[in-house]
Amino acid sequence: MSGSRDHLDPFTKFSYGIGAVAYGVKDNGFGYFLLFYYSQVLGLPSYRASLAIFIALFVDALSDPLVGTASDRLHSRWGRRHPFMYLSALPIAFSFYLLWNPPALDSQALFYYLVVMAVLVRTFLTFFEVPSTALAPELTDSYDERTTLSTIRHFCGWAGGIAIAAIAYSFLLVPTETYAKGQNNPQGYELYGVLGGGLMLASILISTIGTHRFIPRLKRPPVRRQRGLGELLRETRETLSNRSFLSIFAFGIFSSTGAGFAGAMSIYLYTYLWELDSGVISTLVLSGILSALLAAVVAPTLARRLGKKQAAMIFAVLAGTSHPMPVALRLFGWMPANDSEWLLPTLIAWNVVSTALIISAATLVSSMMADIVEESELATGRRSEGTFFAARSFISKSLSGLGIVITTLLLEAVGFPARAQPGEVSPETIRALAAGYAPTLLAFFLVSMVCLATYRLTREQHEANLAALADRALRQSKAD
Repeated sequence: MSGSRDHLDPFTKFSYGIGAVAYGVKDNGFGYFLLFYYSQVLGLPSYRASLAIFIALFVDALSDPLVGTASDRLHSRWGRRHPFMYLSALPIAFSFYLLWNPPALDSQALFYYLVVMAVLVRTFLTFFEVPSTALAPELTDSYDERTTLSTIRHFCGWAGGIAIAAIAYSFLLVPTETYAKGQNNPQGYELYGVLGGGLMLASILISTIGTHRFIPRLKRPPVRRQRGLGELLRETRETLSNRSFLSIFAFGIFSSTGAGFAGAMSIYLYTYLWELDSGVISTLVLSGILSALLAAVVAPTLARRLGKKQAAMIFAVLAGTSHPMPVALRLFGWMPANDSEWLLPTLIAWNVVSTALIISAATLVSSMMADIVEESELATGRRSEGTFFAARSFISKSLSGLGIVITTLLLEAVGFPARAQPGEVSPETIRALAAGYAPTLLAFFLVSMVCLATYRLTREQHEANLAALADRALRQSKAD
């Protein structure tokens, strides 16, 4: 906006936030189900399935800076962001459906099918997610209002992912005479593709149409001029050399790898360590809604009191120590037995708290990213929202894929069998899997927190940047 408003109306906040449901659905599918589905259900060797997912992540990640830069510079009557957002909707929905409904193929063909479909889903989502998230610093320049937008978006993303996972476990991945555990039922995953594609389509259209009216007041792209590749690379390097951005970038390296590892491991832990059936897993996953609600209250409250950086660091270190704790306690025999009535309540309580801490940290880091835009504009003279959010998306995608690869390496290291039924895996193998999981996840979270310590923007510095930009604009208008 030629000036952004400090306070946005509830409909605008909802429209911005609801778009994250698409990302939540995709993230849930890729992080929790995809490796398990293609390896344990379809029979693709786990190392090949994880390699396919990693290749897709890496190829897709290369599209992020291209889309980010293009959406910063696009000239159209629908602004810089919305053309990308509209064009992504149908391709995302259709490719997500195809991903979960592969034809009958041999192992080699199934590998290539997974690569292609995973690339398409992720790349089409990039065309929505990068421009959509880049809207936040354009909609408002308020330090606290940006946290509100980030809070709503993260809540919608988590709620969308949790809701479809709960539906899958409750109604789609149901036991049959052939499949004692619903997680091994292939028909459930096929229906999951239909439902997920529909939810992604709806959330993208609602968000894009809901923010369409702001197009005339969003920031304008830079004046068209010919740029050589060398100059474009120089400007991108100059933009991304911002110290606070590098702090968030380093944070993303370790937190995204840890998140990819934890997500891919979760269904193995649910199924083989805790020996939960799909209905019980649904209850556990659904408790994450409480986590999202708790984070929506706690994150902005602590950020207002301590500042975003300090609050995010507190949440990160608490999340890192609490999330793997149930697995660590099981190794020492300090968790309820699998047949105990106390196991599920204990897991739910721990899941609610640790997931709330993770959401809170992620919410504040996204808000911190938005504040970098004005500092960079002051230094470079360019608005680069798309470039910043694309770079963060790049690292999140590529490194979450590395987390899945690490999961596969751990599975291979402990000799975890393919198409294993619960109760058929030896206790020694399950214990080795747990022993590799807990310290690895803890290390990723703690190192990510250390990286965040170098972020330097405060509320006072952000407001000083806004004042300096306003003064520059005033002097420029007088000169013109």
